[in-house]
Amino acid sequence: MIRRSLVPALAAALCSCNGKQAATTAPPPAPVVVAQAEVKTVPVSLRAIGNVEAMASVAVRSRVAGAILKVHIADGADVTRGQTLFTIDPETYKIALAGAEAQLGRDQALLEKAKSDVARYEKLVQKEYVTREQYEGAVAQSGSLAQTIEADRAAVDAARLNVSYCSITAPITGKAGTVTLRTGNLVKVNDDPPLVTILQMKPVYVTFSIPEKRLQEVRAASNQHQLDVRAWNKGESSEGHPGRLAFIDNTVDTTTGTIKLRGEFPNDDRGLWPGQFVEVALTVAQQPNVVVVPASAIQVGQQGSYVYVVKQDGTAEMRPVSVGRTENGSVIVASGLSGGDTVIVDGQLRVVNGAKVAPKTSP
Repeated sequence: MIRRSLVPALAAALCSCNGKQAATTAPPPAPVVVAQAEVKTVPVSLRAIGNVEAMASVAVRSRVAGAILKVHIADGADVTRGQTLFTIDPETYKIALAGAEAQLGRDQALLEKAKSDVARYEKLVQKEYVTREQYEGAVAQSGSLAQTIEADRAAVDAARLNVSYCSITAPITGKAGTVTLRTGNLVKVNDDPPLVTILQMKPVYVTFSIPEKRLQEVRAASNQHQLDVRAWNKGESSEGHPGRLAFIDNTVDTTTGTIKLRGEFPNDDRGLWPGQFVEVALTVAQQPNVVVVPASAIQVGQQGSYVYVVKQDGTAEMRPVSVGRTENGSVIVASGLSGGDTVIVDGQLRVVNGAKVAPKTSP
């Protein structure tokens, strides 16, 4: 009798213990990262891959032949317009200049004598002390020497110019490439390869192409206002480098069905480097008052796209949404969300519809 009465009591005790254990082992809230759905104006952009081009490129060559006395720049140096880059031995050209100046002085002296002869012969021919032929010969000699003086002056200018060419200066402000010849080397006139190539770094061009079907849209927008262009280096997640549309080509490439465009970028930080490929976005319009969420908030299931919304009670609600295009890492939500809704952007795999979550704001 005693043993039979203990059975119900033991069963009740076991049930009580199991209930407490079930209550204490309930799963904790899932840790998630959240962000707010925002209502804002989103640009309508055309995306493409572009190539950075220097606005000006100068291959520096010597205009005189000779030995390089000094190289004033290092490989890759920043140079300013008018800065001395190379010095060519000027002695040969200084000697030529001195000879040209001496010849000019000699001929000027002869011209002065010839002018005196003309003045004297003019009086003598009137008195018939000299013949008319002698007088005309003196006049011709004076005129010939006057023309010789002009040729001498031109020779002096050319010689002086050659001396100035011995100092090679930067024609533009920019960045130098590799210096191909060093001190002591002989250089020829217009020698190849050039002594150095200088690229203008600020501003720069970015050339890209768009489908011809978007040409009229771009032209119509550019006729109304200046179009903005942004460029991003590979893997760059910032707001990019701002620029403006500067050029639309005058013909469509029939082989690709695209047309070439060019953006001009101030490039004050030199974030764009000539020759590199960048991502480009050309803004043609603005779409106001749209709801946007980070692209990582959008999930895709058998029924379509959805997001997890964190409600006021801390539980997650799976909500179907209709999504539009993606712009700068954000997705436009056409329906299903309102501005201010809190959505989960990371940790969705740990979330169950209706379950508690521990939200953490996205940095």
